[in-house]
Amino acid sequence: MTRSLRSRLVFSAAGFVMLFVLALLPALQSVFDQTMEQIIQQRLAADASTLVSAASVVNGKLVMPERMPDEEFNLPEAKLLGFVHDVQGNVIWNSRSTEDEQLHYLPHFSGGRIDFLRIRDANQKEFYVYDVEVHLAGDDELPLSFVTMLPSSEFAPLQRDFRHKLRLWLGGGLLILLVLLWLGLTWSFQSLKGVRRELNEIEAGARDALSDQHPSELARLTRSLNRLLDSERLQRARYRDSLADLAHSLKTPLAVLQTVAENIRLEPQHNEQSRVLQDQIERMSQQIDYQLQRASLRRSGLVKHQAELAPVVARLSGALGKVYRDKPVRLECDISDGLRVPMEEGALLELLGNLLENAYRLSISHIRVSASASAGIYDLLVEDDGPGVPEDQRQRIIGRGERLDTTHPGQGIGLSVVKDIIESYGGELSLDDSPLGGAAFRIRLKSESRYAEYH
Repeated sequence: MTRSLRSRLVFSAAGFVMLFVLALLPALQSVFDQTMEQIIQQRLAADASTLVSAASVVNGKLVMPERMPDEEFNLPEAKLLGFVHDVQGNVIWNSRSTEDEQLHYLPHFSGGRIDFLRIRDANQKEFYVYDVEVHLAGDDELPLSFVTMLPSSEFAPLQRDFRHKLRLWLGGGLLILLVLLWLGLTWSFQSLKGVRRELNEIEAGARDALSDQHPSELARLTRSLNRLLDSERLQRARYRDSLADLAHSLKTPLAVLQTVAENIRLEPQHNEQSRVLQDQIERMSQQIDYQLQRASLRRSGLVKHQAELAPVVARLSGALGKVYRDKPVRLECDISDGLRVPMEEGALLELLGNLLENAYRLSISHIRVSASASAGIYDLLVEDDGPGVPEDQRQRIIGRGERLDTTHPGQGIGLSVVKDIIESYGGELSLDDSPLGGAAFRIRLKSESRYAEYH
């Protein structure tokens, strides 16, 4: 089934129009046949009047001229036939054009009756018949029946030509109507295209709201979407402010506790208590950082973000190179210029930052970051030449609900954040061996996915 509203309207309208045309076609043919029969009847009536005008009664007998005024009655090969019947149904006169015909017709005498009907001869050839009863001057007996006939085959070409032209004109009219309907719907749907274009601009971040230049039927929709966008922006702003306040309110007490732990460590008898306290403070700090990062990287509902990959990698490599300046690490970057991934820049920084920090910390001397895009699929690979990850631990590390810090203490919460970010964008994370000798983290994203938010 087509998903285009315009196509659905055109197809449904075309179906109704075709049904109407199919119903109209036999009706028009019937009207034409009735009109044609009326014309035939009028012609045969005129021919019968010619016979009546030419007939006379002499000494009680019918007298007809040697040559009829209508030349068709005089030609043997003519199609127009003429007969005169007496009251007993006997043919008392017939035109020369009837010589080769074998017709058995009996008129109905019923007091001035006029008949128009169709009959068939012995060879099943059909004829139109016009029969009129007339009392001639000088004839005191019963009336005579003047009959004129024409074969229906004379009008078959006209009927076929009319049916052919009728189908041709109705088909052409239907085609023109569909084209006009398509053009009319295209013009009418320009307003919806305008809304779609503005929504695309909003998703791309090129505009903040829908304009008011839309039909009144869409006004309520556009106003509702604008209110949704305003509410989303306000909610995100309040969310960021609340996160900042929460971070400040939590970090300050933790800093105080850290200072207390440092003071306790100075006393030799409290070294063990100080170590335990510092470990717990560090763990609390990591959990707070993790939850704040997880919440702050929540995707917006209507806006699609894109971030250029190479500059983000360059920024992170410069920062990490200073942190690990005592370690001779070479970063190899295989990313084409201008490659953009469907992700907010902040989320991309957090994702790559955790993966690269992990690679810098565990590598020996070589890290490689590569990326490719094809048919809306983006593949990002981060490799190192470190010790790698044992195969029996990989699924636990990248599996849903598993965190690297619970498996390898002291390595932080980076992969948990990475996994949450990738899942929120509808992507996939996999872990394998790298040709460099260490671990290879592969990220796959789809440009058209409808991403879910963090839970």
